[in-house]
Parts: sequence; structure tokens; C-alpha cells
Amino acid sequence: MAEDVCFFSKDALIIKPPKKSPLVLRMVVLMFAMVCGVYICSICLKQINTHTKMVSVQVIDRPCHASRIEEWEIPYVHYPKPNTYSRDECKCNPVRFFAILSMQRSGSGWFETLLNSHINVSSNGEIFSAKDRRSNVSAIVKTLDKVYNLDWFSSASKNECSAAVGFKWMLNQGVMEHHQAIVEYFNRRGVSAIFLFRRNLLRRMISVLANSYDRDAKLLNGTHKSHVHSLDEAKILANYKPIINATLLISDLKQVEDTAAKALEYFSSTRHTILYYEDLVTNHTKLIDVQEFLRVPEMDLKSRQVKIHKGTLSNQVVNWDDVHKTLKGTQYESFLHADY
Repeated sequence: MAEDVCFFSKDALIIKPPKKSPLVLRMVVLMFAMVCGVYICSICLKQINTHTKMVSVQVIDRPCHASRIEEWEIPYVHYPKPNTYSRDECKCNPVRFFAILSMQRSGSGWFETLLNSHINVSSNGEIFSAKDRRSNVSAIVKTLDKVYNLDWFSSASKNECSAAVGFKWMLNQGVMEHHQAIVEYFNRRGVSAIFLFRRNLLRRMISVLANSYDRDAKLLNGTHKSHVHSLDEAKILANYKPIINATLLISDLKQVEDTAAKALEYFSSTRHTILYYEDLVTNHTKLIDVQEFLRVPEMDLKSRQVKIHKGTLSNQVVNWDDVHKTLKGTQYESFLHADY
């Protein structure tokens, strides 16, 4: 009987094993719920962050849209973001880029002062007179980028929202040498070229020789001035009369003429306009045309500069008879009589 009881007890243990603890199951379920909760929260946070970033980018990089801009103008309208200061108050004010391409003693200094009398125009002077800025294409591009990014500061820099920004560039300051790269830059960045020439190349030659002499002589109290603002200073500089090499005169005039023609050919693919000093002096509507070209509001432009050499050329050259004889009957004979 004792054996039967023992046998029954063994069967009971085999058939009815003890139940697992409810506490363990609850812990497993809780851990599973926590893992799922963390995973779901992480996905939600990623979606929220992504949405926030998208909204932020749209606000910061929202493009400016100026009104009354024709379709053809779009490549020439810019919204610079200077590195050296904040332009927030003017960030949606459209800016046009320009460069005055000229030759020394062709009226470019006077013309630039006229442009700078406009409240919305900043022309920054002859910036490539410094050789290091035009030593190679990289130096030229670096300088151009600084000017057109509005990070170039000069006396012409405006506090008002500029509508046109540029400078004057002499053809012998790397323009002709690196014309291909410059033309590519102008077309890529939407820079408009303003060519300013002088029709009477003989008068230009006299001005060049006189200015070269004064650079050494410094007639104005030991100071050299390429441009003056008083009649007295102009009279002092005009007293000097150069001697012109009559033998080389025609070839020198032709060389200047050819340089201008080549420049126009090189930059024919750019947006450009051609001006002549004589036209600006005698026809003030030309200044209206320039403002229209730059797409700035029309204003009355003024300059304080005073013309140095005036009157007949026969009183401005020592060997006038030789000059007159050399040009008489040639394609340059008209230079002997023109007033400007």
C-alpha cells in the first residue's frame, strides 16, 4: 500500500507540474511594451525634425521677386549677399552689375562722377590700376567677385540700397590680355559693359602727354592731379604744351583705333552699349540712355570736374604746323578742327 501511494505521488507530479509565476509574465509584457514605445517615439521625432527643417529652409532661402522685370532682364538682376555686413534691409532690392571699359584720358573719370551722383549707383573707380589684382585670371576673378558681392568698399559705396554696382576698367589693365576669361565671366555673372571712347584721338593724345608730364612735374603745388575741380587748377595744367612726334603720329592714332575695335569685337557677345565722350558733352539725353541701360530711375546727373584742355588745338601743341601737315588729307584730318 505504501508503494501505491508513492507511485500515485510520482504520477501526480508528472501530470500536474507547478504553474509559472504571474510576475515574470508581467515583466516580459512590460519590457516589450517599453521597447515598442521607444521605437515609435523615435520615428515620430524624426518626422517632426524633418518637417521643421523643411519649413526652416523654405523661410531662409525664399527667393526675392522684383516687380516690373522683363524676362530678358532676369540674367542681369542680382540679389547679392555680402560677407562683410548684413544687407537684410535691401536683400530684395535688385542690383545690376556693370563695368566701364575705356582708355586713359577718354573722359571715363568725369563720366564715373556723373554716375556716382545718382543715389542708387556705385562705381568704385579704377580698381585694376593695382597690378596684383590683374596679374592673372584668378586674381581678376577674385577681385570681380568681391566687387559684385558688394564687399568692395570705396568712396563711391552707397548707404542706400544700390541698384547698379560696378567700376571703370582701362583696356590696358588686363582686359585685352585676358579677354576670353573676362567675357566668360561677364556672361556667366550677368555683367553689362559700358564702352566709353573718344572720337577725337588727337585731343586724347594731347591729354595723355600733358597728364604724363604732370605726373613728374607736379604743377599743382607739388601734387599730381589727373582731374581737377576748379578753373584755376585747370588753367595751370593747360599751360603745358606738349610736342607731338609727327613721324609716329598716324601709326599711334591707328593703334588706338585698332585697340578699340578689337575690344568691341572681343565683347560682342556680352550685353553692352557704346558711348563717346563728345556725345555726352554735347547731348545730355545720352545720360538718360545710360540710366535706362542700367535700369535705374532717371535723375539729373552732375559732376564737379572741370575740363582742362579747351579751345583750338593749334594753341595746345608746340609743333602744331608739323601735326597739321601730317594729318592733312588723311582719314584723321577731322581731328584738326573738332572742338572736343
